[in-house]
Amino acid sequence: MAAAARVLAAGGLVAFPTETVYGLGADAANPAAVTGIYRAKGRPAFNPLIAHVGDLTAARRIARFDAAATALAEAFWPGPLTLVLPKAEDCAVADLATAGLDTVAIRIPAHPVAREILRAFGGPVVAPSANLSGHVSPTTAAHVESDLAGRIDLIVDGGPVAVGVESTIVGCFGAPMLLRPGGLPRAEIERVLGRALRQAPAEADGGGGQPLAPGMLASHYAPRARVRLNAERVEPGEALLAFGLGAISGIDAAAAVMNLSERGDLDEAAANLFGHLRALDGKGVNAIAVMPVPGEGLGEAINDRLRRAAVERE
Repeated sequence: MAAAARVLAAGGLVAFPTETVYGLGADAANPAAVTGIYRAKGRPAFNPLIAHVGDLTAARRIARFDAAATALAEAFWPGPLTLVLPKAEDCAVADLATAGLDTVAIRIPAHPVAREILRAFGGPVVAPSANLSGHVSPTTAAHVESDLAGRIDLIVDGGPVAVGVESTIVGCFGAPMLLRPGGLPRAEIERVLGRALRQAPAEADGGGGQPLAPGMLASHYAPRARVRLNAERVEPGEALLAFGLGAISGIDAAAAVMNLSERGDLDEAAANLFGHLRALDGKGVNAIAVMPVPGEGLGEAINDRLRRAAVERE
């Protein structure tokens, strides 16, 4: 972790575990380092990055908090919640990392390795998921290596992550708005706020088609294979991503089968989602059929990722 802090200070790129997925970190204040993230991932420069900080005091140095944002930060940080807030006047995060917007996305991760790296580095670290842009997000160090070996300076292996889907993103620049469902269920956020979250429209952007937050591009989190949702039958040669023990016809013809959670547990399903998609994609199949997943709790985030994975790509 000390080595990771040294690499960051030198302008390098470090992949490290958070409780959600593995992140690819760079010094948020160093435009050249931030450029390295976009280059390594092949990420569009109009797609903003999340700044990770060690505590609320550090967060207040780069963003302005209203009462709702303060309540959410105090309730859920450290944890799988990202807040998109108006930039502080002297915000140190490079404009490239915020994609030129007047807001900044901030999170305090809960993973002890991530927190120790942030403590040792001493400044904000921008860290999108540590994978090629648009691909399935990494939940182990091996996933990072398969995508980014030779493109980055260091991978810190902290074992498999606990949550398995990215953070929930809430915009607090007006009435709180859900920008991306994720590892913190909507109901828990609404309980703290005492009101319903506004839902960002699918086309929500900061102007010119630019997304307001990470993970809002229509096609994202995608394996190479085509993803077919709400499957009631497995076609010959397809792989099957199952959920629970429900019956599905044609399973005997499946090229491979993996179950997100045989007992129908959404927490377990979220933790397995990206790893199972990668494993099935590695079978070389042309398509992955996905059984229906309930939409409540973490199911909202799971279905969001599956819908984006299923978007037809040019």
